[in-house]
Amino acid sequence: MPSRFPLPPGSMIGVIGGGQLGRMLALAAGRLGFDVTILEPEPDSPASRVAAHTLVARYEDPEALQALAACDVITFEFENVPAAVVERLETLGALAAPGRLPLATAQDRVSEKEFFREQGIATADFAAIAGAADIASALPRLGQRALLKTRREGYDGKGQTWVEGIADAQAAFARIGGKPAILEAAVPFVREMSVIAARGRSGEIACYPLGENRHEAGVLRTTLAPARVSDATREQAIAIATRTLEALDYVGVMGVELFELEGGDLLVNEFAPRVHNSGHWTQDGCEVDQFEQHIRAVAGWPLGKTNALAEVEMTNLLGAEADDWRTLAADPSARVWLYGKREARAGRKMGHVNRLRPLEG
Repeated sequence: MPSRFPLPPGSMIGVIGGGQLGRMLALAAGRLGFDVTILEPEPDSPASRVAAHTLVARYEDPEALQALAACDVITFEFENVPAAVVERLETLGALAAPGRLPLATAQDRVSEKEFFREQGIATADFAAIAGAADIASALPRLGQRALLKTRREGYDGKGQTWVEGIADAQAAFARIGGKPAILEAAVPFVREMSVIAARGRSGEIACYPLGENRHEAGVLRTTLAPARVSDATREQAIAIATRTLEALDYVGVMGVELFELEGGDLLVNEFAPRVHNSGHWTQDGCEVDQFEQHIRAVAGWPLGKTNALAEVEMTNLLGAEADDWRTLAADPSARVWLYGKREARAGRKMGHVNRLRPLEG
């Protein structure tokens, strides 16, 4: 039987999730001549307003999954899609990219750390936590100040808290809702960076230049790219991303978050099996951005160029900051991306702006 890939223009790509990442994936797919079907529980989602079709239903809805399975390939915009959904789609004959293994690995922070350790990739030291007693017993090994995170879900600083010594163990466990968790040793990092990388259906890999990330209150605020790093650090990041993509038999774009230590060594914080907020700079700073790259990969097309055309400072627009669109639109240095969300809430990502400078050197 001949392969269905590469998909020709006019094919239908399914996207699970209707937020801003789904919206930008749909826009990139449309530019390449594909149609997109969105599966999203909320009506009037940002992605649904730029897609050819929308299925408004729970992700687990049997009828919706039956309809989505008719797409030529299916992907997702966020990692908290139940892995059982992907399994169900596969039983219906659909192809999902990335598949179940990356999704299941990323959904559980303990499994994720264990995966990296199995690949010989360094991470912060950690312990699996089922209750406050586990925190108390792990602190002598991890340090009296350690970071407690729920094993599942949680993003943008949600579902995590610092544990300030054994006396704080019970209260800290309560602060995350008494859920199964991971306790991570504090990392004395110099800065946080990320590498956006892609793997195609034939196994080819393309990595973008590293970005330097700055957070406020657990939320990504800005990414500066390309980050100024040594050749050794850059090569280390590419090696980490390559090993991760290959071990997971990954197809699509992935974001790998890294801690740079004094001296340039890297520890992995986590990976996201999807396009990533810290890769938004590529939309105006690269020939082929991360969204087009993801569509290319899942559709079986050749991967595009990842070289930087400019230096970019990407800034997330949170809450009411997006209301200042008139000023931003009048700024000749700013490229504005707004997500079409109907309600601005404090801390909610409403858009982002890329400011470009010529590359140095």
